Amino acid sequence: MIRLLPLALLLLATPALAQHNHAAPRATPCEPASTREFREVNTRMHRDMDIRLTGNTDRDFAATMIPNHQGAIGMARIQFRHDTDPGMRRSAEEIIAAQERGIAQLRAFLARTAR
Repeated sequence: MIRLLPLALLLLATPALAQHNHAAPRATPCEPASTREFREVNTRMHRDMDIRLTGNTDRDFAATMIPNHQGAIGMARIQFRHDTDPGMRRSAEEIIAAQERGIAQLRAFLARTAR
């Protein structure tokens, strides 16, 4: 009985582990285009952040933050296509500018520290 405990725990954990994939949740027929676009950007961002980590915290941080920033830019562009509030449009513009600066800094760091 004791030897079966690890197997039982693994079987109980399997559904939770199986949920950690990068497939976009299925769209419903009535959902707005912006919802579908947000799902796609989010799925791509998480897939692209799932890199082989090196153990070098600085490089791993830079490498995973680039797709994170690209995801923010993608979401801001969705805002442009579907916005209804001028304040949110200004926020999206600011986010794009800030994230592009961040990406440039992260890429410069990675280039400086390339092996």
